[in-house]
Amino acid sequence: MTQLTRPLPTSKSGLLQSITRLRHHFSRDNVTLAVLLVIFSALMAAFIVAPLLAMLQKSVQNAEGDFVGLANFATYFASPALWQSLQNTVVIGVVVTVIVGLLAFGFAFALTRSCMPFKGVFTVIGSAPILAPSLLPAISLIYLFGNQGIAKEMLFGHSIYGPIGIAIGLVLWTFPHALMIISTSLKTSDARLYEAAKALNTSSVRTFFLVTLPGAKYGLISALIVVFTLVVCDFGVPKVIGGQYNVLATDIFKQVVGQQNFAMGAVTSVMLLLPALLAFAGDRWVQKKQQNLFDARSVAYQPEPNRLRDGACLLFCSLISLAILSVIAMAVYGSLVTFWPWNTALSLNNYNFTEFSTYGWAPYFSSLKLAGMVALAGTLVIFTCAYCIEKGQSFAPLRNLLQMLAILPMAVPGMVLGLGYIFFFNHSDNPLSWIYGTLTILVVNTITHYYTVGHMTAVTALKQLPGEIEAISASLNIPQFKTFLKVTIPVCTPAILEIATYLFVNAMTTTSAIVFLYASDTMPASVSVLNMDDAGQTGPAAAMAVMILLTAAAVKLMHLGANCLSDKYTQAWRNR
Repeated sequence: MTQLTRPLPTSKSGLLQSITRLRHHFSRDNVTLAVLLVIFSALMAAFIVAPLLAMLQKSVQNAEGDFVGLANFATYFASPALWQSLQNTVVIGVVVTVIVGLLAFGFAFALTRSCMPFKGVFTVIGSAPILAPSLLPAISLIYLFGNQGIAKEMLFGHSIYGPIGIAIGLVLWTFPHALMIISTSLKTSDARLYEAAKALNTSSVRTFFLVTLPGAKYGLISALIVVFTLVVCDFGVPKVIGGQYNVLATDIFKQVVGQQNFAMGAVTSVMLLLPALLAFAGDRWVQKKQQNLFDARSVAYQPEPNRLRDGACLLFCSLISLAILSVIAMAVYGSLVTFWPWNTALSLNNYNFTEFSTYGWAPYFSSLKLAGMVALAGTLVIFTCAYCIEKGQSFAPLRNLLQMLAILPMAVPGMVLGLGYIFFFNHSDNPLSWIYGTLTILVVNTITHYYTVGHMTAVTALKQLPGEIEAISASLNIPQFKTFLKVTIPVCTPAILEIATYLFVNAMTTTSAIVFLYASDTMPASVSVLNMDDAGQTGPAAAMAVMILLTAAAVKLMHLGANCLSDKYTQAWRNR
């Protein structure tokens, strides 16, 4: 009996431990995780890193593909017109960012810190422009303030075609993005701070600068950085209403499409990439500095009625909402006018796209197909990859690398990514060159362009799940993929629907990322709007933009309805 209970020799004990470790490393879950991580790494290398490297490589080559060093950059800075475009881009970026920051902060403050009526209505109206392509406000401004506009006198002799039109159009388009970020920041306030300020007889103005503004400063800074990035990278508004006022995004289009000067287009892309990277680095710094100001002991702030403040907030939000509704309504009205401005009879003639374009309705249905494929494939890839990164137990270096690559697309402008796809995939030696000119490359490019926001949404949802779920499954010898299917997906359904809706809407409205990549049989609706406007067919262009808006709004409403059902299902699952 003593012999049977004697400890194993050290060598045998070490051998058993080694065997146990090997079994753990080569368990079914770890092998599955390793395979998925390798697949996702290869996809990100092929669709994010390689196109950017190809674009950077092209910027130091001549038309024949020979290395010329920084000669292209010297030519760029020696050109007064190109140098002026860089200055114009920065000026427009700063002006629009300041205006949007002030308007969005005031709007968000009214929604979260006042007792004004109709908050739900104002929230919907304030978010409406995000459902339309940036081309829609530009087209609407032409109807309002163009040479034949119904309100051109309001500009006091100034032309809408130029910096004024670009600034107004981008303010309208970027406003919802800033509003969402700032509103979220203002919602998480501790009422105890305001009670302390009230007990110390602190005035409302002083309380605003000592309590409200410091608590929301990181959200405000993050919103300003996002707006600046969107402005300097946007292509649609400057293309439609910019006139002779050139910016970097339109310069890239002219160099590539107009002059077929791909090397100089790559150089301009690098110049456009720099401010976007600086803004991205600033946003990362803000995220690290930001602290959680709302904990378990905090008390949610509830504003008290104040007639003067609530009335001012109601007036402010009404004016902003009126401007947004006017722009959208003008686009709808313009799409129904038979022939602006000579025949203002209302009809649906502009929606008969076959009379104005050889492509007819095909671009709209191409966009529906594109958006559907992006939503399905993108959601599957994004959520699965985020799960592997967040819930994986092994291969930490590879998971950290994937996390870094997942954040990278946020810093890359759409036109830069699209141009990189041309250089990388339109190459005979590339085994993936077969996707060039097909719908597949549009799907891949769109998923890549909007990958980061979906990834961050998925990671946020996964972090809210208890870490014990995977541990309990492992102790019960339940494969992790079954836990993923039966537990993680049902609980995270709202986040999954959010990602799918986000991808669908952006796939319908995007222009800059795919303007270089479509073929005649894969032209999306947003590009069709651009082409019809270029051809002087403003009415049909407005009609197609309205169709995009209505489709995105319908999908958003479906998402809200599905979310309600999902919340009930999730609550029932948690109560089991």
